[in-house]
Amino acid sequence: MARQKGSAGPAIMIKRVTVSGDGGHHGGAWKVAYADFVTAMMAFFLLMWLLNATTEQQRSGLADYFNPSIVRTPGASGEGVERQGKEPSDTTLEEVAEEIERQLRASGGESQQLTNLLRHVVTRMTDEGLVIELGDLTDAPLFVEDTGQPQPVLSDLTRIIGRVIGKTRNQIAIAGHVRAYPETLVTSPVWALSDARAHAVRNLLEGSSLDGQRIQRVTGYADRKGKTANPMEPANNRIEVILLR
Repeated sequence: MARQKGSAGPAIMIKRVTVSGDGGHHGGAWKVAYADFVTAMMAFFLLMWLLNATTEQQRSGLADYFNPSIVRTPGASGEGVERQGKEPSDTTLEEVAEEIERQLRASGGESQQLTNLLRHVVTRMTDEGLVIELGDLTDAPLFVEDTGQPQPVLSDLTRIIGRVIGKTRNQIAIAGHVRAYPETLVTSPVWALSDARAHAVRNLLEGSSLDGQRIQRVTGYADRKGKTANPMEPANNRIEVILLR
């Protein structure tokens, strides 16, 4: 502002400063992007570590935690998988596996008999569902040798398993596996034998009051899916009852 004529003192200048929207804090967005990148990398390396440090069963458990498999039961009362006090739709496949073991331990009889029953059973989670594997032991086969005729121990096992899975609504698959036989045999029995044993278990389960309409397939895999290095070991003789997702 110019000084007026006749006035005293120095002239007073007023400067107006306009602050643009781009001034002030420059480059703040890249810090947010960098933080997101570091977080993503940490998650990635944690995932890699988990894949490396856990078993298949543990990984399945982690997956089911974020995407739980639901086992729906037909009623709101009764014993079995509903003992946890949850709604039927909240019962998971893992709880069915726990219930099978509990039922085996509570099935009565001498402790040695219970131990013998448990030795035949292995449960595991797969992408297909809960696999209940019933396997031969060297000193205790599930079937009469080289036949599809069940031993009493298999009848006991299927009765307990049928009682537990009968309280669910999942569809069921049954798979038969047998050990390999010498190649010198003129006719190998593996296909017919695995099929006969799978159907024998189907008959036993249906005899335990399991609804036969829930059984979606019965398959004999012969000796094509051995579980031991020696294909002729008795441990390869097994039946899988699969509670499908």
